[in-house]
Amino acid sequence: MLRTIRGFKDILPAEIHLWQHIEETARKIFESYGFSEIRIPIVERTDLFRRSIGEVTDIVEKEMYTFSDRHGESITLRPEGTASVVRAYIEHKLYGGPISKLYYMGPMFRYERPQKGRYRQFYQIGAEVLGEESPRLDAEILEMLMRFFSHLKLAGTTLQINSLGCRICRPGYKDELKRYLGGKRGVLCEDCLKRVEINPLRVLDCKSRGCTEATSGAPSILEHLCDECRGHFHAVLDCLQTAGVHAVTNKRMVRGLDYYTKTTFEVTAEGIGAQNTIAAGGRYDMLVRDLGGPDTPCFGFAIGMERMGLLLKEATELKKPLVFVAVFGGDDVHAAGMDVIDRLREHGVAVERDYERKGIKPQLKRANRLGARYVLILGTDELAAGTIAVKDMEAGTQEVVSLEGIEATVVKKIRT
Repeated sequence: MLRTIRGFKDILPAEIHLWQHIEETARKIFESYGFSEIRIPIVERTDLFRRSIGEVTDIVEKEMYTFSDRHGESITLRPEGTASVVRAYIEHKLYGGPISKLYYMGPMFRYERPQKGRYRQFYQIGAEVLGEESPRLDAEILEMLMRFFSHLKLAGTTLQINSLGCRICRPGYKDELKRYLGGKRGVLCEDCLKRVEINPLRVLDCKSRGCTEATSGAPSILEHLCDECRGHFHAVLDCLQTAGVHAVTNKRMVRGLDYYTKTTFEVTAEGIGAQNTIAAGGRYDMLVRDLGGPDTPCFGFAIGMERMGLLLKEATELKKPLVFVAVFGGDDVHAAGMDVIDRLREHGVAVERDYERKGIKPQLKRANRLGARYVLILGTDELAAGTIAVKDMEAGTQEVVSLEGIEATVVKKIRT
């Protein structure tokens, strides 16, 4: 029997309405903050990710799905969305107008060990703001993100925040961290021994036990920030406090991508084990210029859909109620029944029916198997009287209502 490839999965109808609920909530919240949707390609030139993410990151070194096309050009299935958004921003000269607030949804690809909530094809919702450097913007986007989680009724979330400094103050910190790690070489993993020389901040992100213990006393980057970065970070914290958003400073936090500067953050959640980060991001003020565009300050984040799905397990509660229209009688009754079905669908009601003109009992049995909440029963007598019966399958009750305007009656029932 053919099966999906390891690390990939089908998203079946039983859970897809939960995903749609998350996506619809994101659209509603993000657009209320002035964001617009952008749709970016699944494949890009490999060089885009090498230049943006960083040559010595795990993503570029180990995890990208990279191959040559028929013309020998190296292309990659996107491992994240920010680089593609920035490429589109530059290519289409979006920097010619006001600040750009863009969000996206879709699959990403990384060849890593599959585990709970993590797949090799995984889905993200991301948002990027290009063209604004104010710390008030950082705080507002974090407020938006936490409001999104609140609307989903997601409990147990924690916003952890740090600053990674800038290209002025970070080199000095890297030098001190490198000196500190030089005395820990005997306990560092093989990957981190390489990182010490190339990018020692990556060692702080390593999850191996030996490296975690070795860096427990590492110097903090917050003690090495320049005046501008320090002021920016404290302004973000002050704005969050004013907005009523609780944030925990985590001086060890670094991100797995090299383009971050200043504010960086993660949102963690209870109930999904050690891999508990459900959203992460930060400021990346140099990336647009590094990819060939003008100096453009930016801030963004991405949310992991699979981990959100683990936290919001009660998917069936979000499914739209199904209505079954049971019709029995002559051609005139069936014609009237089809009219009812069309009117309901025009009002956005999910409707099922019988296709073989069976009796009422087989139709009610089919409606029950489909999980219909309401069954509308229309027969010869009902049509003659201008009525239709509405059976509530959950409550076990039935009432007779006017056939005229039945769509408004059903919509009211579904929404209450």
